[in-house]
Amino acid sequence: MIDEAVQQLLDGFVTSVREVAAVEAVWLHGSLALGDYQLGRSDLDVIVVTSSPPPPAVADVHRQLIRNSPLAAKLHCSYMTDLADLSVRHPTFAQKRYFDRPVTPVTRRELAIGNRTLFGPTPAELLPATTDEELFAFVRRDLREFWLPATRKRTNWYADIWVDLSLLTLARAHVTLATGDLITKRAALDVLPGLGAPASVIDDIRARRYGPAPRTLPWWRHRRGVLTRRFVSTAIPAVLS
Repeated sequence: MIDEAVQQLLDGFVTSVREVAAVEAVWLHGSLALGDYQLGRSDLDVIVVTSSPPPPAVADVHRQLIRNSPLAAKLHCSYMTDLADLSVRHPTFAQKRYFDRPVTPVTRRELAIGNRTLFGPTPAELLPATTDEELFAFVRRDLREFWLPATRKRTNWYADIWVDLSLLTLARAHVTLATGDLITKRAALDVLPGLGAPASVIDDIRARRYGPAPRTLPWWRHRRGVLTRRFVSTAIPAVLS
């Protein structure tokens, strides 16, 4: 069940974006679709299907929503016209800016699993199925070409988001490559001990995502970054093998 404030925001978004774009469907993915949403912490991940390329006015819709509600800053949306081509980069508003990015096989599989619709036909009715081969190839490429090279640099690893995403992505990738399933970030925390992730870092992520957020002191931020970077650099080759 979606929180009332979130539902009001999403309803307002659908109404506003339909006024400026040729909207065919609006879908949820990520934690909203998979049942792991945390109010004020999780992103609001949305896909809007349009029959023609969205006008620049869609960015104004997002900016107006952010002015009206701080929660809207976490509403991240890609606008899809071509649903079949995995290589297409779709207009996207996220992190308070407008840019192009692909809708990945992971997102496409999340859409199919969640099948959560705010307007129009469901993902099952419109979106071509993502094959396991497409999903596995993307997951392997993401680990090999993005996360593994990232471990050669130090500065990023002192940020909360790098610690969280690297470990949770690694655990989710391990399960997907082993079983074909997509798991939530909450479930990924339970997988990490079996992969040998540092227990103190797992506890840190769990507290910040699901409990009262602790104050992160500089010494711990440094120590946590070292532990995470070291673990990820050795765990990725093991998962890929």
